[in-house]
Amino acid sequence: MTGNLSGSLRPDLVIPFKLDKKAAKAGLTKHLAKKFFLPSVFREQNHIDEVKGVYVPVWLFDADVSGNLRYRATRVRVWGDANYVYTEHSHYEVLRGGSVAFSAVPVDGSSAMPDDLMESIEPYDFSDAVSFQTAYLAGYLADKYDLSADDSIDRANERVKRSTEDVFAETVQGYATVATENCSVQLHGGKVQYALYPVWLLNTTWNGNKYTFAMNGQTGKFVGNLPVDKAAASRWTLLLSAVFSAVTYGAVWLLHLAGLF
Repeated sequence: MTGNLSGSLRPDLVIPFKLDKKAAKAGLTKHLAKKFFLPSVFREQNHIDEVKGVYVPVWLFDADVSGNLRYRATRVRVWGDANYVYTEHSHYEVLRGGSVAFSAVPVDGSSAMPDDLMESIEPYDFSDAVSFQTAYLAGYLADKYDLSADDSIDRANERVKRSTEDVFAETVQGYATVATENCSVQLHGGKVQYALYPVWLLNTTWNGNKYTFAMNGQTGKFVGNLPVDKAAASRWTLLLSAVFSAVTYGAVWLLHLAGLF
């Protein structure tokens, strides 16, 4: 690929790999160790078919955003006496408005890389990004984008809009319930850059099925779909149901002893 990375195909930036193939294999072992509902034989019989380091093409969008949001919120107060339990519901209209600046919002530029998989191993530390040099590609695969910046801008806008809503929602505190009634978000200006992000891909086989895992080649964050031991999951569901029932019964009994129920 190095001979073809020129003109519009040449990235502006690259985040170099910090973790090697050995770290990727160790990451899979650690990932499997934390899964309680995983079939026990999966850890022993799961076979790694391929481990490859790939530089994934990513479009990075900058944008300034202004937003105005209206929420409907409630507070609940409960008290009681010897005869009754009282519940008071107070309703509020909550308004938020302001501006947010976004920098380097990533959108995967390769149709071969599932967007949800790529987004699941975020975030990347953008402070490690450097000007692209072909030497960084040595020993790794590098995909070139087949989705242009124009193809990716709708997804970028969706991510920015969702993040803006989350930022404002985090400021609405101290209520029992909060529901968004109206949301107005406008994007202004912005620019786009082309970058390569490091990803380790691990393809494995178990019981005739293929499983794909991905690891952030900079931070080590690991994701991937796994089979579920349905019998173990059912046992946990029954146990949690029993615990919940016991807690509920205990709470009702305490209220009864206190003369409130």
